[in-house]
Amino acid sequence: MERQRGIALLVSLILLIMVMLLGVSAAQLALQGEKGARGERDRDVALVTAEDGLMDAERDIQNSSDPARRAAFEKGEAFAEKCGAGGVGLRLRAASGKAPVWQVVDLSGAGDGEACTATHGAYTAAAMRTGEGALPFKKPRYLVERMECHQPGDDASASATPRYCYRVTAIGFGARPETEVVLQSVFSKPEEP
Repeated sequence: MERQRGIALLVSLILLIMVMLLGVSAAQLALQGEKGARGERDRDVALVTAEDGLMDAERDIQNSSDPARRAAFEKGEAFAEKCGAGGVGLRLRAASGKAPVWQVVDLSGAGDGEACTATHGAYTAAAMRTGEGALPFKKPRYLVERMECHQPGDDASASATPRYCYRVTAIGFGARPETEVVLQSVFSKPEEP
């Protein structure tokens, strides 16, 4: 009778371990791909939300549903150098040499940022659903800075009546609180004939 050595069992176990390791690494790759896709979708939600915040700010500037707010844009009142001193979300451009307002203010609305930024729809009655599924977890917020703008050919002398445009900075949120996108545009109110 010949003695058995068990080499077939050893080879089978080694092959089984190799297949198991391949399966685990394939599962990890699939999970990483899914995480990346979820993060990209969340960033896209925040981007679209920030764009909607910019559009809401432009509607606010053009034709706010709040009469006091409309007067602020027409007469230039309520724009202040500090948060809470004027209208919500309305600031004057920072003085030359100082950090821009949008870099100093907490755009997310947390803490004292509440008085510095306006919430989507607060002055335009625009609606936005939030907080469920792939929707943003909260409404976007925006800050409007009033600044002098000169068009080519304009009289830029001190005696000329200044024209104003508005730098709008909006923050949009994704479905997860840590996902934020900040966008900025300069909006010039169309002149009335």
